[in-house]
Amino acid sequence: MFITFEGIEGSGKSTQVELLQESLRKIHFDVVATREPGWGKVGKLIRKIILDYDDIEIEPIAELSLFCADRAQHIQELIRPKLAEGKIVLCDRFYDSTIAYQGYGRGIDTELVKKLGVHAALGVNPTITFLIDISVNTALSRIVSRPGRNRIDDESFEFHSRVRKAYLSLQQNQPNRIFIINGEQEIHDVHEEIKKILKEKFSIFSRLVRLD
Repeated sequence: MFITFEGIEGSGKSTQVELLQESLRKIHFDVVATREPGWGKVGKLIRKIILDYDDIEIEPIAELSLFCADRAQHIQELIRPKLAEGKIVLCDRFYDSTIAYQGYGRGIDTELVKKLGVHAALGVNPTITFLIDISVNTALSRIVSRPGRNRIDDESFEFHSRVRKAYLSLQQNQPNRIFIINGEQEIHDVHEEIKKILKEKFSIFSRLVRLD
């Protein structure tokens, strides 16, 4: 099973990936957590180019190509093999991010972005996606106080607004796969809502319990 987490910067995706991994391991599931971009040798290099070098101005099509290259390598080296072994894979961002950020955020033709972003997944699609939704104001207030900010964190209010609207539009078009979670809640409550949806949708997660 392949579970992905999406949302604008500061939404708390990474925290929820960690919490779900911990909860699933407690009930003896074999779980692998990963992220995009940045897994593996190639991914780490691409992540540095895309996010960390403020003195490099990356053309939007070049940025899109780098994200797609990262995904194809990620799928080939990690995600597909782990799924084939029967493991549950949790991924912080996948092709919905590419559509939202490079398509709507950067203004690249959305059909082109969808085609390239999805094709780079080499036929692998999420079983379920959790969209952790927060307001742009909340996102920016969280970003300001966190260490290790990157070039996408520092984009404008308008950029992050376009990305959020894109995510909400994607969810409306794919409500059976993408589930919106209110990220303005306490971290514990967000986690419990994710577990509740998994229990309702998949019988294998019936042992997930509420932790008060």
